[in-house]
Amino acid sequence: MIRIIAGGKKNADWWAEACAEYEKRLRKPYEVKWEFIEEEKLGKRLEDWPFDHKDFVICCDERGKNISSDEYCSLLTKAFVDSRNVVILIGGAYGFSENVREKADFVWSFSRLVFPHALARVIVCEQIYRASQIAIGGKYHHE
Repeated sequence: MIRIIAGGKKNADWWAEACAEYEKRLRKPYEVKWEFIEEEKLGKRLEDWPFDHKDFVICCDERGKNISSDEYCSLLTKAFVDSRNVVILIGGAYGFSENVREKADFVWSFSRLVFPHALARVIVCEQIYRASQIAIGGKYHHE
């Protein structure tokens, strides 16, 4: 199971429809569970959140490392093999504090571009699906 904690509002339907399309194809351990937290409360919650060694925390932030889909698949696969829960954090408009980025296991930048929350959510879902296909040798991902 992959838990996604997202900042911002849950008000747009288009991103939810796009994510649902990828999510319906997912199987264990790539299933997704969403948790939405108001942007103003997200930073405070994460500052106080006990980053646990049982969780493999991926923080989506433009100041992170840009990796390939294959490398992303390897991160998720290693977390699952190590019996760690995968938690993906999608921040608010101002990203995450240095403290949160330091506590995360991996800080992931999609690119040097900045994306709105809704689009970041779709990117995360698509990459989870792509990783699941890479892991099983599916036809969705080609090189």
